[in-house]
Amino acid sequence: MEGIFSGIRRLFSRGNILSKFIFVNVGVFIVIRLAMVFLTLFEVKGAYLLEYVQMSSSPMMLLYRPWTVITYMFLHVDLLHILFNMLWLYWFGGIFLLFFSERQLGGLYVTGGIAGALLFMLAYNLFPYFRNLAGHNLLMGASASVMAIVFAISFCQKNYEINLLFIGRVKLIYLALFTLLIDLLSITSSNAGGHIAHLGGAAFGILYAGQLEHGKDLTVFVNRWIDRLVNLKKRKRRPRMKVAYKRPESDMDYNARKREEMDALDAILEKLKRSGYASLSAGEKKKLFDASRK
Repeated sequence: MEGIFSGIRRLFSRGNILSKFIFVNVGVFIVIRLAMVFLTLFEVKGAYLLEYVQMSSSPMMLLYRPWTVITYMFLHVDLLHILFNMLWLYWFGGIFLLFFSERQLGGLYVTGGIAGALLFMLAYNLFPYFRNLAGHNLLMGASASVMAIVFAISFCQKNYEINLLFIGRVKLIYLALFTLLIDLLSITSSNAGGHIAHLGGAAFGILYAGQLEHGKDLTVFVNRWIDRLVNLKKRKRRPRMKVAYKRPESDMDYNARKREEMDALDAILEKLKRSGYASLSAGEKKKLFDASRK
């Protein structure tokens, strides 16, 4: 068992940011599902556990659980939910990395997820249709983050084509726009919160692509925050400064040391007079220089 976990750690450490995101999502899914099975055996509802990591549509609840704006984007409970999200992340994240860096992908995943969460909260608190659900709806899943990546690469590389089964070659941007249309038509469905979050991630992906054309990377702030967090974890405790106490030098020792220094300096001066400065070694030159400064 230890060998299996060691192998997983090695794969995680060697993988790029895309594989790390997939590892984290799958790992969280397994842990959550096992915890829910364990709680169910003791007749405890697993929903109590999920409430602490899901994003709530209530602004007041967000004040009590601010971490949920991050944790929700790594949380899945349904097998098909995580399967489709990870497949999209793998496919479109791989295309994204053909043109951009891992750092940009990481920042876009997190920032797109935050954008999706904010639009989800705004919609449930602004539109009368959602008024009765404003304080009760919960959000989970990486969909908003994935949509941000999909739309960012689609609008940055508008002519990039992919092969679809039974359809053939299709421009990536057409596929992105088709998913956008589906989400727009589904914002009053039973999974309204998820589709609204998709729209938030997609909107940020489009904005990211537009700003990138002008040389502005909208993920810089988030990446700096991530850097600080990583550096904080890596920072080691500084070793305590050791203070060495020297015994005071006696008059006899001091005079002896000074005589040795003078004799060495006289020998260097004699050599300088006899053979010139070029004949001195580097150590002798240093001693001569130090003596001239005293």
